[in-house]
Amino acid sequence: MTCFIPKSSAPILLDLVSQGEGLRIEFKRLVHSAPKIARSITAFANTSGGVILIGVDDDRRIVGIQSEKETLQIIDEALRYHIEPKPQVKIHVEEFKRRMVLLIDIPESLERPHFHIEPVIRRDTAKKPVERRVFIREGSQNKAASEDRIALMLSSKKPLRVSFTDRERRLLAYLQEHDRITAEQFADNACIPMQEALRILVSLVRSGALQLVTEGNRSSYMLTTS
Repeated sequence: MTCFIPKSSAPILLDLVSQGEGLRIEFKRLVHSAPKIARSITAFANTSGGVILIGVDDDRRIVGIQSEKETLQIIDEALRYHIEPKPQVKIHVEEFKRRMVLLIDIPESLERPHFHIEPVIRRDTAKKPVERRVFIREGSQNKAASEDRIALMLSSKKPLRVSFTDRERRLLAYLQEHDRITAEQFADNACIPMQEALRILVSLVRSGALQLVTEGNRSSYMLTTS
């Protein structure tokens, strides 16, 4: 559901701008591409939520937007056609010195993962296959989520089931001697399919026994420290 809230006072805007861009705040001077703004909305919904300020430059200057109607149309297109499932957002306008800034308030979603949907033109065939990717927020950047992170999101929609067979016990014993393990390493060591390895690792993360660590495009698992 998308909710539009009328203009409100400037203190909220100034407070957000003063904080700068980060995990939960992003500035955009303008919006001209539905797929691009959809990527940011998806990243916030898949992480811890946040606010996108349209009409604020990277250097924190409040430049305002020229057309409220046009910007809202692009956001509506992004939500309708470039994100699945459609996240719940609230949109409202802040005014400062006769300059309008559009705020998109995106809560942390219980329906994650939200997929970013975008047709991609293949030069070799001229076809437009649809690319589905999951983005998350890391610092002030939107980044593609690893398969491990996506598996964790999908698992959170299901009841938690953890069993401690020899595989789980050997895994925990391995991590007591080694710093971390990847899903690929666990699958090879346990001689099990990759999907089964991911299922076990994700279940142990949800139980609190392990933690998922992502560094760049590489994900690994560590024992949870108290």
